[in-house]
Amino acid sequence: MARYDAPSRGSGKQNTFFGGAAILAVGILAVKLIGMFYKIPLVNIIGAQGNTDFTNAYNIYAVLLTISTAGLPVAVSKLVSEASAQNRPGQMRRTFQLALGMFLILGVVSFLVMYFKADLLAEMMHDTKAAAGIRALSPAVVCVGCLAALRGYTQGHLNMTPTSVSQIIEALCKLAIGLSLAWWLVKNGQAPETAAAGAITGVTVGTMVALVYMVLDYTFKGEHSAPVRDEPDAPGDIIRDILRIAIPITLSSSMVGIVTVIDSSLVQGQLQRVLLENQDCWELYSGFAFVDFAPLEEAIANWKALLTTGTAAVMSTLSGQVDLAQKALASGAAPGGLENAALEVHALLESMSRSLYGNYGGALNIYNLPTSLMAAITASVIPAVSGALARRDRRGASQVSSSALRITALLSFPMGVGLFVMGKPIMQLLYPALEKDLAGPLLSTLGLATVFVCMMLVCNSVLQAHSFVNLPILVMVVGGGLKIFTNYHVVAMPKVGIYGAPAGNILCFGLCLALDLFLIARVIPRRPRYLEIFLKPFLASALMGGAAWAVYGLGSKLFFSLGAQSLKEALASGVEPGGLGARLCVLDQAAGLVLDLSRTGNALLTLGAIGVAVVVYGVLVVALRAISRDDLSLMPKGDKIARLLRL
Repeated sequence: MARYDAPSRGSGKQNTFFGGAAILAVGILAVKLIGMFYKIPLVNIIGAQGNTDFTNAYNIYAVLLTISTAGLPVAVSKLVSEASAQNRPGQMRRTFQLALGMFLILGVVSFLVMYFKADLLAEMMHDTKAAAGIRALSPAVVCVGCLAALRGYTQGHLNMTPTSVSQIIEALCKLAIGLSLAWWLVKNGQAPETAAAGAITGVTVGTMVALVYMVLDYTFKGEHSAPVRDEPDAPGDIIRDILRIAIPITLSSSMVGIVTVIDSSLVQGQLQRVLLENQDCWELYSGFAFVDFAPLEEAIANWKALLTTGTAAVMSTLSGQVDLAQKALASGAAPGGLENAALEVHALLESMSRSLYGNYGGALNIYNLPTSLMAAITASVIPAVSGALARRDRRGASQVSSSALRITALLSFPMGVGLFVMGKPIMQLLYPALEKDLAGPLLSTLGLATVFVCMMLVCNSVLQAHSFVNLPILVMVVGGGLKIFTNYHVVAMPKVGIYGAPAGNILCFGLCLALDLFLIARVIPRRPRYLEIFLKPFLASALMGGAAWAVYGLGSKLFFSLGAQSLKEALASGVEPGGLGARLCVLDQAAGLVLDLSRTGNALLTLGAIGVAVVVYGVLVVALRAISRDDLSLMPKGDKIARLLRL
């Protein structure tokens, strides 16, 4: 049986591959749990429109952040891991120093773009009110650049602890400062976009504090001052190696963020267009409390009346006239009656599309949780496989690759199925301020895409670890093109609207995963056995999903019966004499009782269904032997666990 062990920094012990991944996973999970305590109340504080401003600002930040830091830390960890396997501490030190300088330069450039071009970036997102949030985030890019260099260096040693601790510190600062600022601003009557900018300020402060911790960790360990005996490569050669690895990885990683930003802008733009030009789509949203089409209908009627006598009546589309009015106002031209009418329509359309996308953004927050957990595996795959290949251990590299794919399947399949089955109850539990009947189906659809995204990310890491760094770029270009094409046409369909946005995710990342698996099978020696990897997790997840659905469905009927009985008793008591006011009071109390029972019942049933699902899935994984002894050998105490499970 093959076993992969990586040397750890500063100790005679050895770290298993999944040992480092587990540490990072625990850190990421803690960060996400903290994020739930941050983002869930934040959405309820700033509302759907404020959440849209927050999301749009953060998407811009994420793109520039990825461009600045995505490929470089991976390149650093890969080169440091290879140098460590070859016992070259001087090479490791010089690689880190050069990478830090490159990070700093890119961080400063990204800061300048975000701060001075915030208005332009916000306009590109069809959300002009997101500019304040973009500016508030701009200093964070510089700090995160330096953080990435330090994290890449420690990850190259498969030491994930400093990265995990710094991420937790960053999340706690974001929670304490960002949430407090948002609450204070709303309490003092500030607009949602201002409150969103206050919340984002917490992100910036968090990165600063995390950077201080990483600098102190690096300084006090003193490895930078230890004597070295090897002669490192020339700076130019190291920089070329970093860029050779970093640029393709950055491009492939940035494609996800770039596609997300384009998707966000495209979805909101197409929503505004279809709301304006085809009123058949109004039926999709007319049942939601936050949508009121009366002001929009009146504004469009007034606008059309002006169009009949105005010079712009020759415009082929109404949306074109809106664009014309915006450009005229931006150029400094004095707005006339026609332009004023068009701008009023545009303001109403922007407000409505922000509300709709805010519900979609809430679903995206939950959807991003499983994908972010995959960062623990992807961050460990590249240095682990690279180190094994540097030692000419092809079997060890193959074992790590296959186990990474299997563990990813074991994690992503149940999470995706769980979101699909429990989409509406989860949204009702976590985001009561949003429309569960809108956000719930969006989350369910995104749940299916979760599986594809998680598997694709790990597949990309496997290819990159084997030095096929350009292939994920081509894959993402193809998938991203399909996503943009799909959303452009599907969201504009009157009978689909916002519900078409998650469909683009499924098609995009489903295609990317299929291409990645095909490429891995063709270019990597000792290719993984896909049937063994995917079949058992799929079967266990499907049965788990059925169990969760049954528990929630049966429990809902029980709580509904109790609620109906409570209402019946309350109404019966309201028949007693006491006048109309007393009867209305009784009815109000009865309605409140049913509402409280519904919320309590949903919370209990959702948590209960999730608990049952976890138990059922765990039993099935063991019963089906979905995890192998080789997989467990890569974990801390894996051999003991394997003997306990009789594998």
